[in-house]
Amino acid sequence: MAATTRRVRRAVLIGRFQPFHIGHLSAVREILSEFDEAVLAIGSSQFSHTADNPFTAGERIEMIRLALAEAGVDLSRIVTVTVPDIGEHALWVSRLVSMCPRFEAAFTNNPFVKLLLEERGVKTREATLFMRDTVSASHIRKLMAEGGDWAGLLPPSVAKFIEEIGGVERVRVARSSGTSALMR
Repeated sequence: MAATTRRVRRAVLIGRFQPFHIGHLSAVREILSEFDEAVLAIGSSQFSHTADNPFTAGERIEMIRLALAEAGVDLSRIVTVTVPDIGEHALWVSRLVSMCPRFEAAFTNNPFVKLLLEERGVKTREATLFMRDTVSASHIRKLMAEGGDWAGLLPPSVAKFIEEIGGVERVRVARSSGTSALMR
């Protein structure tokens, strides 16, 4: 008798993870409570060293792995992919799907991304928002640039990594020099 293999249940979490914070960690845990694997799709992966995208794709992958390992998440249940922006919204979902292993649902809290996915027949879900008023990557980058208390909004390993790579200074310089305008 032939052995049957059970299909792995996966969901994708779409984000830029600039940086990976405790809200993202909460979303990964939520996905793993229901699915076998979580695919973390790092959007805008080609951008770095700008006010909106200060960290490279490689740095974001490292942050994700550090945070999940520190939290005791089984990394064999995590798939990380990079998804560059292609400048054509109608084609972006096809690019996302081609970069990911098969998945059942896409988690996003971005209304525009949700619209694009649903127009292409992708089932979407919203992750439970964790302290959304203060835990957002844009707010964290603002705190970094202004010398605020940002580290407590990140897993400790991610805060340490950002310090090690000079990430706070990078955010400050990028925000003050308008580099995002040069890239987009």
